Amino acid sequence: MILGILSDTHEHIENIERAKHVFAERNASPIIHLGDYCAGPSVRALAGTKIIGILGNNDGDPLRIEHNFKQIGGDFRWEFCVLEFDGLKIACYHGTVPEITEALITCKKYNVVLSGHTHEPSLTERDGVLALNPGSAHGFENAATVAILDTKTKKAEIIELQ
Repeated sequence: MILGILSDTHEHIENIERAKHVFAERNASPIIHLGDYCAGPSVRALAGTKIIGILGNNDGDPLRIEHNFKQIGGDFRWEFCVLEFDGLKIACYHGTVPEITEALITCKKYNVVLSGHTHEPSLTERDGVLALNPGSAHGFENAATVAILDTKTKKAEIIELQ
């Protein structure tokens, strides 16, 4: 299975559409959003995808976000969730507290730890645990990025949105 992973969209609808295009080209589904939608438009822009999402630190109205997830048929999981695909246990956390992200990696309970928040993409493997931050789909002053993860091979790639 190929997963699409994005974070920190911060209402950049044009880049969300670009990300959806990248994910469709790679047959990535579901899409995992690691938080910082900011409000409803980012969630509604993901309509038509199989989406699983958690909250970030800039999501001011979580009940509205949950409502928007329900409206588009998405799966909203609040601040943290564990997913399992092809035998991989995947921890999803926005990354607001770096020590929590680090603990999720070093505890070795998960095969993959997904986090966002820093707006900087990173892909490392430590003691068999893949730590993946897709960067920011918004981009701000840097390149906008997303990631894909092949759950059968545990290979990931960070992709710049163009």
